[in-house]
Amino acid sequence: DSTTLPESFVDAAQQSTHTNNWAVLVDASRFWFNYRHVANVLSIYRSVKRLGIPDSQIILMIADDMACNARNPRPGQVYNNANQHINVYGDDVEVDYRGYEVTVENFVRLLTGRTQNGTARSKKLLSDAGSNVLIYLTGHGGDGFLKFQDSEEITSQELADGIQQMWEKKRCVDIAGFGCVHFIFIIHFHYSYNELFFMVDTCQAASLYEKFTSPNVLAVASSLVGEDSLSHHVDPSIGVYMIDRYTYYALEFLEKVQPFSKRTIGEFLQVCPKRVCISTVGVRKDLYRRDPHKVPITDFFGAIRPTRVSTDRINVTLANEEYVLLHDLPKIDIPFNQSFYRDFVNDVANVQPKKEFKIVMEPQFTADLLK
Repeated sequence: DSTTLPESFVDAAQQSTHTNNWAVLVDASRFWFNYRHVANVLSIYRSVKRLGIPDSQIILMIADDMACNARNPRPGQVYNNANQHINVYGDDVEVDYRGYEVTVENFVRLLTGRTQNGTARSKKLLSDAGSNVLIYLTGHGGDGFLKFQDSEEITSQELADGIQQMWEKKRCVDIAGFGCVHFIFIIHFHYSYNELFFMVDTCQAASLYEKFTSPNVLAVASSLVGEDSLSHHVDPSIGVYMIDRYTYYALEFLEKVQPFSKRTIGEFLQVCPKRVCISTVGVRKDLYRRDPHKVPITDFFGAIRPTRVSTDRINVTLANEEYVLLHDLPKIDIPFNQSFYRDFVNDVANVQPKKEFKIVMEPQFTADLLK
């Protein structure tokens, strides 16, 4: 059949092209009776951190501090199971947005790269065209919206627009100490993600991904439109539900995953059948180019960085510390005659390397040294 693609081409198309991982994890509800939503988000946080995504690439938004709530009989601890065998708060949780910082505005600003001046680097999503991004949301939702703080809502259209801007947006570039400037005529457009996995645990969750149109997006929701997403079990000692059903079974799956696991996203999408979830899990994969059954779970929940060890001598040239060299960029005709920008580009592009030094990689073991 002449229309059949070569097997090597198909296999290559299924390979990941990402170079780094980011996670945006959001608990949008507050108040003690919503304890389970904090347990939900901290469960996912614990999993991605254990599988290798560093805190510097995890944005954690928690609308209420259950660990320090006066009603918590175990201060500084949050559990996702009445058996209390996993303290998901742990000793090293880094919350980036907490309490009343968790707003629709801050979330949208985070996705689109429009954080306010003075925002700490740890509160910015500094993803790029090589980033696989996991977005996890939990809280109270309805048909086409998710509540934030019980006082405002983000709509499915706002979510779709935010992700579309992530795909289209060119990140701000700081050149030569001139601050964050969008040099459209210097730098090619690059996207804010390579692939995006959208995961939401709330009532009528599937309504939140219905308006997505951006490419390379895979989405999973704990319930279809018209269905509630239910809690799993109560801890009588604190009088509240511990975790939601969908996240409970998702965590059960993730706890068995190791950094070099062969488990796939396709398997993960099936972790909560209706007989245990009660609600129907929704999946949207028409925008996603790869077969989820050929995508390792660690492509989104981990951060494996292949390393090559070399014993050769390597010459490393340092650029002038105050400038970014643009020699390797293609020549571009600037479509206007403002001399300031033209002179600036020429000055930066003509900066020469300041100094050269060598990194010498010696054998690691004594036996090698004595040869």
